[in-house]
Amino acid sequence: MTKSMIFAGFGGQGILFTGKMAAYSGMMDGKEVSWLPSYGPEMRGGTANCSVCVSDDPIACPLVVNPDVLVVMNTPSYEKFIGDVVPGGVAILDSSLIDLKCDRDDITVCYVPATALADEHGLRSLANMILFGKMLKETGFTSIETLKKALEKVVPAKKAHLIESNLKAVALGMEQ
Repeated sequence: MTKSMIFAGFGGQGILFTGKMAAYSGMMDGKEVSWLPSYGPEMRGGTANCSVCVSDDPIACPLVVNPDVLVVMNTPSYEKFIGDVVPGGVAILDSSLIDLKCDRDDITVCYVPATALADEHGLRSLANMILFGKMLKETGFTSIETLKKALEKVVPAKKAHLIESNLKAVALGMEQ
C-alpha cells in the first residue's frame, strides 16, 4: 500500500500541520513515511503545500508529482494540482473557499464546506482537520485511534487542550 498525498492552500490554514498529521499517523501505523513542506516567504497568506507519502515499502522520492489524494483549501492550489491527481484518485476541496467544479470524471471529488462548518461548530481555524476527517473517511489510510496518538505526539503539552477540538473537527469531516 502506498498513498501519495498533496495538501495545499494558503499559509495560516494549517496545511503543513495537516500533512504532518498524515505522516505521523502513517509512522504510528509502522509505515514508511515522508513529509516535504513547501511554502512562500510570507508567514500568512502565501502559498503552502506539502507532499506526504505513506507506504509499506521504502520511499525513493518524497516529492509527490501525481497524488492519489489531493486536499485543497484555495482556488489557486486547486487550479495548480487538480490535473495531477491520478485516475481513480480522490480530491477533497473546501467548497467554502473554492467555487469551481471539477470536470474530471476519472477521480472522486468531494466538496466539503469546511471553513463554513468550522465556523458553525465553534471550531474556528480547524477547517483543515475537517478536510482531514473527510480524507480519512474516503481513503481509510489510518484509524481514528492512530490519529489520536499522532495528535498527542505532535501537539505540544502547552496546547494539549486543543487535541479534543481537533478530534471533533475530524469527526465532523467524517460525517460529510
